[in-house]
Amino acid sequence: MTFNRVPTTADNPLLGAGSKPAFSRIGPDHVVPAIDQILADSRRAIAELLEHEGPHDWESLGQPMEDLEDRLSRAWSPVAHLHAVADCPELRDAFNACLPKLSDYATELGQNERLFRGYRSMAEAESFDRLSQARRKAITNALRDFRLAGVDLPESDKARFKSISKRLSELSSRFGENVLDATQGWKKHITDESRLAGLPDTVLALAGDNAAREELTGWLFTLEAPSYIPVMSYADDRELRREMYEASTTRASDLGPNAKRWDNTDIIAEVLRLRQEKARLLGFTSYAEYSLATKMARSPEEVLEFLNDLAARTKPVAETELAELRGFAREKHGADPIEVWDIPYYSEKLRQHRFSITQEALRPFFPAPRVLQGLFAVVNRLFGLEIGETRGVDTWHPDVQFFTVHDAQGKVRGHFYIDLFSRPHKRGGAWMDECVVRKRRGSDLQDPVAYLTCNFTPPVGDDPALLTHDEVTTLFHEFGHGLHHMLTQVDDPSVAGINGVEWDAVELPSQIMENWCWEREALAVISGHFQTGEPLPDDQFEKLVSARNFQAGLRMIRQIEFALFDFRLHIDTAPGPRSVGQTLEAVRREVAVVHPPAFNRFAHSFTHVFGGGYAAGYYSYLWAEVLSSDAFARFEENGVFDRTTGLEFMRAVLEQGGSREAMELFVEFRGREPVIEPLLRHSGIISEVSPEILT
Repeated sequence: MTFNRVPTTADNPLLGAGSKPAFSRIGPDHVVPAIDQILADSRRAIAELLEHEGPHDWESLGQPMEDLEDRLSRAWSPVAHLHAVADCPELRDAFNACLPKLSDYATELGQNERLFRGYRSMAEAESFDRLSQARRKAITNALRDFRLAGVDLPESDKARFKSISKRLSELSSRFGENVLDATQGWKKHITDESRLAGLPDTVLALAGDNAAREELTGWLFTLEAPSYIPVMSYADDRELRREMYEASTTRASDLGPNAKRWDNTDIIAEVLRLRQEKARLLGFTSYAEYSLATKMARSPEEVLEFLNDLAARTKPVAETELAELRGFAREKHGADPIEVWDIPYYSEKLRQHRFSITQEALRPFFPAPRVLQGLFAVVNRLFGLEIGETRGVDTWHPDVQFFTVHDAQGKVRGHFYIDLFSRPHKRGGAWMDECVVRKRRGSDLQDPVAYLTCNFTPPVGDDPALLTHDEVTTLFHEFGHGLHHMLTQVDDPSVAGINGVEWDAVELPSQIMENWCWEREALAVISGHFQTGEPLPDDQFEKLVSARNFQAGLRMIRQIEFALFDFRLHIDTAPGPRSVGQTLEAVRREVAVVHPPAFNRFAHSFTHVFGGGYAAGYYSYLWAEVLSSDAFARFEENGVFDRTTGLEFMRAVLEQGGSREAMELFVEFRGREPVIEPLLRHSGIISEVSPEILT
């Protein structure tokens, strides 16, 4: 994207009132003036609101505060999104210049005692019980958040809390930028074709395009997922695999080919120290305890018990899988011992040997346009939704598409941008984020708009982009988040869609959607050979399903390792410079079955925890898998495309947003609290579940 430089704040597109951002008109020079103006306007408006005499009600305080927050969100959302998907030095500078301003403003609000008393007066008024459930929840959440922002602290501690919050915001941004720069700062140029043995044609074509883009001959490989993962899985050249593994696992660290250039070591140490100090100021024993104030889990002990129990059930399975892999590599390929950079390669060989199927072989059956239309067909059968593309919408890149969602009555429920492919200056990974949140004021309804972002292998030549089944599953996952955002029927932004939802429950809608990627009826519409249109053949489907739980124990124990590492780091009440390495090593001794080399610097690119919102919360993925597996078990009982069950899930979960407690919503749908056994069955850890457990 090309950014337009502008000298003044006149006609600033970030201050417009349109239903969607004017991406082609947004320039870096618009960012700071827009945020400054909105923050100044908001401060003046809040001061006027607090001049109100006597107790407040929703009309005098709650609704105006929702409107002010929505205005700020509408301006900041496209800026943060562009920073993630179309980064450039000027935009990065503008983005980072705003972070302390936004942090100061948020802390000011959270520590504003008059504002706190205003919300408390709403909660104590006789009219509180006559408010909608959503508005009661919004007020309750706000009172909790005031306390978590330090409203009760003495003035000296308030100032320190504000300083810490500002610094943590800056450090989080720097951490993510370092990872992005380190990822894009390493490339492997190859001109010797013999080093490419084993790599699929699609991977070679992408590497050839990468080289041509930089006016090089041969092939250019990067650390971005569409390049890195296939090399690790298919390249016969062991030294190439080792070189790329080292470059990837030392990103943004003190070691590796770019040692200390984008080093996150000091950032990690400072983040951990400041998080613990922040929690202690508020009276919490640890940051983990502070983090759980907005989650389903009730105590650190409950989280650790959950993770340790899951580890105890999973580790024996993972150990058996690793032993099988080592035996296969030794007996069939003469490889003994195998190193960590050999594991994906021989795992793929074992998968082919056992199931005669590979992710690459499935690509021709999953052209991106067919997958998208198949996804829309699936949600139509489940929820009665109709999804159609709207052309001519202003976007940030030519690859981006825009769609509108209608319900069975023809009513618009939301819109979404979808940005599928990896490219330079785009953050790795996949995510859904809010562009616009649903809001109703009188007869005026603001429809929700979502960003759906992935980093799939882009199209090469004249052929459409061809996805792996793993990428298809990722798309369904992110679309589940999008449905949660777009289908909400809650009219107050602070508890609409994903807002106000406990962090360890927010993955339920995304993870449950993944299940349809394994259903024959769904795959009949998701798949279609890009040349012939032929759906995935029955024999390929059987192989795919048979391989579903291949090395599921190894995958799960790795997630448990990450979750325990994150949570134990944040239980530490006195984190020091050596805490990270010591904690990671201790966790690995207890639960890991694969032990990486000493140069591995996994934590330095762990953006979920140090550059995102999952601190002391990475366990949420596993926690929500329990919810999603148990919820999907009801679909299995009634029929995976049973419309009645789909509509009940939509009404109980997707439409409710954060207006009610997540456990209450789950029980409404499932009829009881969740049990772990469906997750263990879906993951192949156990073979069956007793019917008594599910009733």
